[in-house]
Amino acid sequence: MIPNRWSCMPMNRRRALVQVGALGAFGVRLADVLSGRANAIEPSPVKSVVLLWLWGGPSHLDTFDMKPNAPLEYRGPFEPIATRVPGVNFCELLPGLAQSADKLAVIRSMHHTSNDHGVAGTIALTGSEAGAVALGGAVSTGAMRPSIGSIIGRLSPRPSDQLPAYVILGSQLHQGLKKVVGEGGGLLGSTHDPFRLDYDPIDGLKIPSLDLPVELSAERLDRRFEMLRHSRDVSASIASSGRSVASIDRHYDLAHTLLTSRQTMKALDLTSETSEIRAAYGRHRFGQCCLLARRLVEAGQPVVQVNWSTHVECPEDAGDGGWDMHDRYFQIMQDRHGWMFDKAMTALVRDLDQRRLLDSTLIVAVGEFGRTPKINPKAGRDHWNPCYSALLAGGGIRGGAVIGASDKHGEYPKDRPVTPADLGATILSRLGVTASDLTGLGLLPQGEPIAELF
Repeated sequence: MIPNRWSCMPMNRRRALVQVGALGAFGVRLADVLSGRANAIEPSPVKSVVLLWLWGGPSHLDTFDMKPNAPLEYRGPFEPIATRVPGVNFCELLPGLAQSADKLAVIRSMHHTSNDHGVAGTIALTGSEAGAVALGGAVSTGAMRPSIGSIIGRLSPRPSDQLPAYVILGSQLHQGLKKVVGEGGGLLGSTHDPFRLDYDPIDGLKIPSLDLPVELSAERLDRRFEMLRHSRDVSASIASSGRSVASIDRHYDLAHTLLTSRQTMKALDLTSETSEIRAAYGRHRFGQCCLLARRLVEAGQPVVQVNWSTHVECPEDAGDGGWDMHDRYFQIMQDRHGWMFDKAMTALVRDLDQRRLLDSTLIVAVGEFGRTPKINPKAGRDHWNPCYSALLAGGGIRGGAVIGASDKHGEYPKDRPVTPADLGATILSRLGVTASDLTGLGLLPQGEPIAELF
């Protein structure tokens, strides 16, 4: 375990009451906002959240918190470039985001307590280590908290002919051969797990949880779903997989709704976009999933999570392009990760802004941790949880804001340390979720909204 100078404050009665007051000050129930029932209370300005999940952990020193005056073994080969915000520099691999910096905010003091991908992923997605599964198989004590998307889905159930509130573009996260927990309903139950979609540049739209080809006709789909409902094999598959009947039925019903709903399929039809727009996002999976996210937001989707990859590892390490680059780091950053992320997020911010949706959409780009400020002997960077960065856009943030600061080598926060629980509290508060909403679900409010962002 890498030593951490900062640790999350223990919860006590006084702190809980302070947090309850901070969240309650927003005074708007999400269910009321999304359903239009908040008549006497001014609704929250944010209607949607897009989480760009950078699985594997990007380095803050090679993105948004460069240290050009640090020794070479820290700063690496990339140069800082000026942004549209005086005094704020980004990495030279991110020219589009540098030119959009007046619409962005950077948190440079993120930190938490684990450098294990599985545990860190759970912390970052739920704000808590409870229920996390480490690489070695050890399970953290406590009931797993639901992800932000699951909380939103529980508080704002949608009509049966629409997608649920919480959609993930990407398959379930993995560390090696182990599934990572934290994207789902946790103690709220599996019925509040995300509905998963994905996009492949060759095969098009995919449904990972069902593996059904979307080119099937409506008639053939109806026959297939009817057979699935009555097949005795379903019971056997449920028993062997350990999934509940309710969970299986929910996913098949949702898939049926999705594939037979013209309105929903229209939102997911990238062929209606111009070739220029599609190229602007990047003709790679992450870029096209960001474009799908924009279309879903445009159609009123409350929470969309775009997973950079399924596995933390790069293709050279039997993965599918994650940010976990212990060697060949700088070459891969230059050849793939840097420009792919830059194009996709730049296009998403610009597109939402041009469509007048940026103020009502909060975009958060973050991984489970950062990478070691000091370069390792293999010309790579290892896991680093004591200090890393997050990038935000839209949702009423102060464009050009920089929250917190790291020390001269980027190793530890020196100002305004921020936890994943704080970031989660910020997202929930912007969506109008109050302390009473959380306690009504049996969840103790955690973290404190980052007021300096707004």
